[in-house]
Amino acid sequence: MAGILAWFWNERFWLPHNVTWADLKNTEEASFPQAEDLYLAFPLAFCIFMIRLVFERFIAKPCALGLKVQANGPQKAQPNAILEKVFTAITKHPDEKRLEGLSKQLDWDVRSIQRWFRQRRNQEKPSTLTKFCESMWRFTFYLYIFTYGVRFLKKTPWLWNTRQCWNGYPYQPLMPDLHYYYIVELSFYWSLMFSQFTDIKRKDFSIMFTHHIVTVILISFSYVTNLTRVGALTLCLHDSADILLEAAKMANYCKCQKLSDLLFLMFAIVFIISRLGIYPLWILNTMLFELYEALGNFPAMWFFNILLIVLQVLHCFWSYLIIKAAYKAISRGKVAKDDRSDVESSSDEDDSVPRSNNPHNTTTTNGTSGANGTNGYLTGSTCSEDH
Repeated sequence: MAGILAWFWNERFWLPHNVTWADLKNTEEASFPQAEDLYLAFPLAFCIFMIRLVFERFIAKPCALGLKVQANGPQKAQPNAILEKVFTAITKHPDEKRLEGLSKQLDWDVRSIQRWFRQRRNQEKPSTLTKFCESMWRFTFYLYIFTYGVRFLKKTPWLWNTRQCWNGYPYQPLMPDLHYYYIVELSFYWSLMFSQFTDIKRKDFSIMFTHHIVTVILISFSYVTNLTRVGALTLCLHDSADILLEAAKMANYCKCQKLSDLLFLMFAIVFIISRLGIYPLWILNTMLFELYEALGNFPAMWFFNILLIVLQVLHCFWSYLIIKAAYKAISRGKVAKDDRSDVESSSDEDDSVPRSNNPHNTTTTNGTSGANGTNGYLTGSTCSEDH
């Protein structure tokens, strides 16, 4: 194991020429980032997750109820043992042949069986209340950490001149505020990595999971190699748009459509400016060119640059979807749908056939019609791309 670690942390890969790990050990005069500091992120990630549970139950939920957010989930399907067995053991999306067989077996028409399966699938969706609580938690955290980052960074010279990120690198003492900022951000993303499997499932789950992995890797390795100055700039830049996205979702769940549309358009503007403008001109520029000019070439520089470029590719993908949603907002006078991340992957379209009194020929909605006006573009992070 020691041999594997020594090979992995090869100084010639991670550090500039003529620099060793021994040079970055803590002394009485200065402290530097240490790899073992990253272990702090795991208990802190657990604490953040527990704080989230308490926050959602005792703060977000009362706020949601006070704002008249719908507490009920989608309408439940009519109990039926045969259909339930097919749904749980065979398929949630029966084909035409199976539908016809079930129709004969139950003496139901095919449309009613299709509707039952649609309602049963939607039955597993979270309620609007649950989604509001999740968004309020993310909004609160992003607002806190972004405010903290701005207050800290505005006093630093490298915020205004990115070439200052490389003055004296890698022998830059670790400031306590920067250490706290980094570890809290890393802990939050670790908590998102784990909670993503239990949170509301969105159709860009795999993309968001990739995003979280890239983010955790970037934060962890940039900390160990003391690239914390440019790392802090990257983190703060990414948090800026997420605040507006979560605020737009909350307004959406409260059925404040005009406010939600306004916040979403503000989010779209901030996202595109920050991710397609400031990020490449500010972060990528200093990593690709200014770092090379200051220290020359070393392998880890390209490792970090490749990951940062992967993030930029994700930014372009999300920006395309956001621009589509913003175009609909302008052309229709209302944002129709945010395809970026916030529609659950299990969602189905509502049935539009009128109701009937016959229980075997009844066309009911899937229980989400009340949310369609407010759930259309922001139901349920961050995109939330999260970074």
